[in-house]
Amino acid sequence: MKKLGLIALSAALALTLAGPAQSAKKVIRVGLNVPITGDIPKVGEGSKYAAEMWLESIGNQIEVGGTKYPVEVIVEDNESKAESAVTVATKLITEDEVLVIIGPQSSKQAIPAGEVANNYKTPMISPWSTNPDTTKDRPFVFRGCFLDPFQGPVLANFITDEMHLTKAAVLYDVASDYPKGLAEFFKAAWEKKHGAGSVVAYESFTTKDTDFSSQLTKIKNSGAEVLFTPQYYNEVALIVQQARQLGFDKPIVGSDSWGSAETVELCGKDCYGAFFSTHYAAAGATGATKAFIDTYNKKYGYIPDDVGALTWDALRLAQTAVQACGKITGKIEDDRQCVRDALAKVKEFDGITGKMTFTEEGDPIKCAVVVRISDKGEYEFYKSVCP
Repeated sequence: MKKLGLIALSAALALTLAGPAQSAKKVIRVGLNVPITGDIPKVGEGSKYAAEMWLESIGNQIEVGGTKYPVEVIVEDNESKAESAVTVATKLITEDEVLVIIGPQSSKQAIPAGEVANNYKTPMISPWSTNPDTTKDRPFVFRGCFLDPFQGPVLANFITDEMHLTKAAVLYDVASDYPKGLAEFFKAAWEKKHGAGSVVAYESFTTKDTDFSSQLTKIKNSGAEVLFTPQYYNEVALIVQQARQLGFDKPIVGSDSWGSAETVELCGKDCYGAFFSTHYAAAGATGATKAFIDTYNKKYGYIPDDVGALTWDALRLAQTAVQACGKITGKIEDDRQCVRDALAKVKEFDGITGKMTFTEEGDPIKCAVVVRISDKGEYEFYKSVCP
């Protein structure tokens, strides 16, 4: 656990009472359950930076019912591992007595961590996890992003309508919940539009694989007119570069996991011209979204990705729910229940990644954005697609 004064960055928004000598003083703790190390550390970095910005924006305090409470944010590293995410969630709830959890980000960690949060009746908001199982039958678990059952058809429709293609290939990590689930939703949506067998190659690999030549050779020989690969930035570059080296010159399309600034840095010109679906587009942003981007860029030296933006929204959602309770009782179970109930009632929350109204499952109804990687390696807004 890392703390900076009143700052303690973690995957949970927590509430605890100070010691007996300060029994009248309550502290609101905010945390992130994020991958500071492991396969996707840039995701953890963006989450942490967004939390730092949020803490500064509220002046290290939240006013509830006319009383101002100091805020701490605690950073916990889940190492990009499911078992670590569970350990982190358990610690934050049982030892740190968190009020609401922010994170994990990836579905592979968010699904098991969500089970822990729900079992302990502790509100959890995953900013970035798009797999339906994260919130399914878990009244205490919410998310700040659209779902894969929405994203899959969005991409299938986009490729069909914009590129006029009918034969698709898919390459995905079979051992990871997010790409596996999204690959299945895309395949179902594609074949609904183009018929059985129109996904002419459906290839998989396992986490940490780095040689995709066998799968890509099959894809090249299948007659596929487009390749869909819903992978994280550390894998995208390898897949795209190897595909081009093998002579696959067809379009390659990605998903919201492509949104990291590292994607283009690692992939280079091989990714120029590619499209992917995501949660917001930095280029051309206005209002509060532009203000967030400009502040982030000035502080940290690069444009924030969708994870950073979604984390900012998740923290503000948590803040909104805490304030909606009207009071902090100091009884952790009661306060957790109040925050959970307040989150479930959120209507038309104006986030920097779009407006949100939550369903009974804890999922927001919101739009997706299709982004094009320009010839300068910049993420350009292409179009918005809404439910």
